[in-house]
Amino acid sequence: MIDHLGLQTADSEAAAGFYVRVFAACGVREFMRHDTPHGPVIGLAGPDGQPQLWVSPREDTGHRPVHLALAAPSREAVDDVFAAARAAGAEILHEPRVWPEYHPGYYGAFFRDPDGNNVEAVHHSPPS
Repeated sequence: MIDHLGLQTADSEAAAGFYVRVFAACGVREFMRHDTPHGPVIGLAGPDGQPQLWVSPREDTGHRPVHLALAAPSREAVDDVFAAARAAGAEILHEPRVWPEYHPGYYGAFFRDPDGNNVEAVHHSPPS
């Protein structure tokens, strides 16, 4: 069900270092990062090698939304989730598309839930 979770932090480098040190016995390690003007977005992975915990710089929006991504069984399911979110009046952040900057088979759509959290439906497939 949960594909990955993103936390906004005051210092993403420090937060990533904390999780890597504290959860070393669980196999947590830095897997990838994307540099942004406000600091790096860092993906942490466990022994399976999938980045499932992301730490990023805090957004200056007056609140600190969590990023929650739920796994979808297909691209069509991502499209269906997106259509349902739009019909429910959710704020749309990104329409469904492939996100090659994450990996070639990453297909996701992003919107806000009623509390302002950044929610995503995502499907991982081999590149076409």
